[in-house]
Amino acid sequence: MAMPFGAAPAAWLLWLSFGEPRGCCGARRVQVWKDGERKCLKLGSVGTRPGAMLPAGPTALSLRARQDKVCRRPSAGCSASLDSLPSEVLLKILSYLDAAALLCAGCVNRRFYHLANDNFIWIRIYSTAFSPRRSHWRVDPAEKTDLSMNLLSAGDKEAGYWKKEYLTKQIASVKAALAQVLKPLHPHTGLPVKTKEALRPRWHSLITKYQLSQLTESSAVGGDRLMRVFCLPPGLVVGLWKREEELAFVMANLHLHCLVERSMLGSPAVPYELPPHTPVSDDSPERGLHGYRLHVDMHSGGVSCLCGSFRNLSASKGYLENEYMKLTVISFKNNTEHLPLIGKVGLSWKTNSFDGCIKSCSIMDVTLLEEYGKPFWCFSSPVCVRCCPGPSDGPNFLGEAYYVDYSDSEGRLHMELVWVEETEEYFIVSLALYLRLAKVNQWFGTQY
Repeated sequence: MAMPFGAAPAAWLLWLSFGEPRGCCGARRVQVWKDGERKCLKLGSVGTRPGAMLPAGPTALSLRARQDKVCRRPSAGCSASLDSLPSEVLLKILSYLDAAALLCAGCVNRRFYHLANDNFIWIRIYSTAFSPRRSHWRVDPAEKTDLSMNLLSAGDKEAGYWKKEYLTKQIASVKAALAQVLKPLHPHTGLPVKTKEALRPRWHSLITKYQLSQLTESSAVGGDRLMRVFCLPPGLVVGLWKREEELAFVMANLHLHCLVERSMLGSPAVPYELPPHTPVSDDSPERGLHGYRLHVDMHSGGVSCLCGSFRNLSASKGYLENEYMKLTVISFKNNTEHLPLIGKVGLSWKTNSFDGCIKSCSIMDVTLLEEYGKPFWCFSSPVCVRCCPGPSDGPNFLGEAYYVDYSDSEGRLHMELVWVEETEEYFIVSLALYLRLAKVNQWFGTQY
């Protein structure tokens, strides 16, 4: 679900649920959404041909009932399996699959992996997908000759050669298409405007690992009478019921920076990594210290309590200490820079039976652009507005002092707020970013 971020969102919130439907006779069932209608693809089931699409609705229920009756017959009638068929028959069956189904079939076992790498199958897929454009009136004889020569030489190539060729060219074509879609950038965030359009054609997945043993007091961001909420970096929110400490919900915060590339160009085995950054040649003695732009958003439940852009942020060499560079966004001393948080601050949650709101918590999206307009530091994460344990370092304000802290491997954010009782709202009286000097030096080729 897209969350508001000015004219364009900088992050998405996804509610994740887990479960796997079961089919009869232990068959694996895959649910597919097409044109808004759910259909089922059952692998290895009785009474359907390989790759058959089962209809949805009452027809599917009656067909499922007939299959259940067949599956309950004595095992003597269901003793045959695909793995017992000769390789020639399996290759004939696999030749009817498309590239995606063929890749899935190769994950069954070692035998199916070698069969699914057959060059004669993949060269036909390759020729169909990347055949040169030709006239509708006639076929160039040279093209037919090239295809025939490729078919004849397919047996001379090593197993999986044409599979690798197809995947390499397919990835290159996807990258080229994405580059065109993601070319227009938002003037404030510097992020692609058409991220949603790029992800719309098909489903995508981001693969990562989280250790639930990290759900400790230090990772807690708040709670209410029903549950406690924890944050696991990067940007995963986990809700646990207070009474039984069971999992209630999981919410992922996805920043839009390189979201399309991370979704489409990575895999469970090899996650997508950003290409290495090449420092821009600049002889300025203070490069990397000025020209930053910040866009920050705090929101929850589709309602934004803060959405602001800040330009011309800079630091001097006197603010380089303790391996950090400080960028002052809102200063204590300048009252004209102080900003209110609009509305109530809270993190909304919902399950099948209950819903609620964690007070003083919110989702924060931060996009920091460097002087050349490229994203330098981006994150989307839950944050908590906490009461200051002692007096503030800045001037005294008429109201109780609060703060918000966030940190990761690239930097820290520190925000100080004052609660105004008369208007019942928070005012931001200080906001500062602390960027790691190691990241600054690596990005700009400096030695601060």
